[in-house]
Amino acid sequence: MAASPVVVAVALSLVSAISYATAAVVQERTAADTGSVRGALARGSWWWSVLLNATGALLHVVALRYGPLTLVQPLGALSLVVAVPLGSLVARRRTSGTQWHGVALTLAGLTALLTVTASGSAPDDTLATTEILAVALAAAGLVTVLVRFASHRSDLGGLALAAASGVTSGLGSTLAQKLAIGPALSWSVALVAALTVTFAVAGLLLSQKAYRSGLGGPLALLTLLNPVTASAIGIGLLGEGFRYGGTGTLLALAGAAAAVRGVVLLSRPQHEQNRPPVPGRRDRRRVGHHQPRVLTVPGAVPGMRPAQLLRSGPPPTGPPHPLTVDVTGTRRAV
Repeated sequence: MAASPVVVAVALSLVSAISYATAAVVQERTAADTGSVRGALARGSWWWSVLLNATGALLHVVALRYGPLTLVQPLGALSLVVAVPLGSLVARRRTSGTQWHGVALTLAGLTALLTVTASGSAPDDTLATTEILAVALAAAGLVTVLVRFASHRSDLGGLALAAASGVTSGLGSTLAQKLAIGPALSWSVALVAALTVTFAVAGLLLSQKAYRSGLGGPLALLTLLNPVTASAIGIGLLGEGFRYGGTGTLLALAGAAAAVRGVVLLSRPQHEQNRPPVPGRRDRRRVGHHQPRVLTVPGAVPGMRPAQLLRSGPPPTGPPHPLTVDVTGTRRAV
């Protein structure tokens, strides 16, 4: 028995999300080690992230062949569900309880959305050429404004670039659906293909620059704006909607709210003090200006307490002064 189109769309979206999540973690670590996009291009890891992004995009396009925008695009939030614990594993830190709470809320919200958007049939309508040109021009104008804002606001630059990347990625997915279920080859299809590649590449480069400010916040905003952009186009221009009438709409809104809350929780960065020390590496967090440093004196008597020197700051630069060592419980001057 053939699988339902919705099942195929969900399965492809899941694998696509895993590819995108892995690519995001690789991009974030590459961006942290390089100061510019040109520097990232010289790194082999960046090209691995490009390959993973391309794989995710290809699977996403195929999923759009079997499911509507309002179903496939929100499932992209699964990339953040995968990326946060994967990033913690790669960075050797513990995923916090707050982030696991975010995972649960995101999954619950996506399940609610899946319930009211899974109609069981494949999409059969796409944007007209005039609609595509109008949406592309509007998106290009918005992205230009966001990029200029990012260049003047260093504190919010990463989020602005992530927003621009989310808009371009969402529009790219909408155009990709046109290619997946559109008519035979023609000049309009060639135009859509060129626009799809342009917006996809722009989204990739914008996300790379956005990740220079960290992974959590930019990836969360990108993850939210991508389905919002595509779903808005699907509902406004393609007539897509939710099942079960008003009840389905309320359930969709509740699911969207839960998913948004979950994404926000997932985007919170891990604090440095919660990261366990890496075995074999000196734990620099415990060595501070106001914290004592412990030095072991060689020649301590076996079975006795270790001989230690306590210093409360950096080593003195003047002439040496007598210090006291506690070797066996008797204080001795050295």
